[in-house]
Amino acid sequence: MASIALKNSSGASAGNVDVADDLFAVQPNVPVMHQVVKAQLANRRGGTSATKTRAEVAGTGKKPFNQKGTGGARQGSTRAPHYTGGGIAHGPQPRKYTQRTPRKMVRLALASALSDRNSEGRVVVVDSWNFTAPSTKAAIAALSALGTTGKVLVVVTPQEENAIKSFRNLAEVQLILVGELNAYDVLCNDWIVFSKDSLPGAKDAK
Repeated sequence: MASIALKNSSGASAGNVDVADDLFAVQPNVPVMHQVVKAQLANRRGGTSATKTRAEVAGTGKKPFNQKGTGGARQGSTRAPHYTGGGIAHGPQPRKYTQRTPRKMVRLALASALSDRNSEGRVVVVDSWNFTAPSTKAAIAALSALGTTGKVLVVVTPQEENAIKSFRNLAEVQLILVGELNAYDVLCNDWIVFSKDSLPGAKDAK
């Protein structure tokens, strides 16, 4: 079983914590991660883009001039696409971009992303945050003591209210609840920081 070094909020070692091999020690599957992330981004799309066809634009449907005798091409309506103010031909219409992804693939993608970060030593587990009150200054000091740089994903539980309020104002920190953990957010951040309570598949520390 894989293990990750356990630290306190001051950056000092607090032992090791066993983690599930099927989450933190698998061979990263890049194609699965790509497919799951692509589906997740597609599911975020509203699909509300729309243009008006010649049947929907405002204006008269009257024939602009006589069929014959003008020397010009015959025209039936000024609402045709080639007229200024006319309808749009083959424009976007409301649609669904939703892609269904099997749960096993979603889990494998998350495990691949976590395992990739763990293999690089970029997964940090904190014994507890020990914030007696919300403090952005204390949150900055904690991340500095843990040695994290760049973008940091902090995974919390709903009960860690002081930690949530402490980290939420930091521009380089993304907060996420453990139940919302996903491959895309893991891959978008340089470091993943768990508390002992928010670590998925964790065993007793030793």
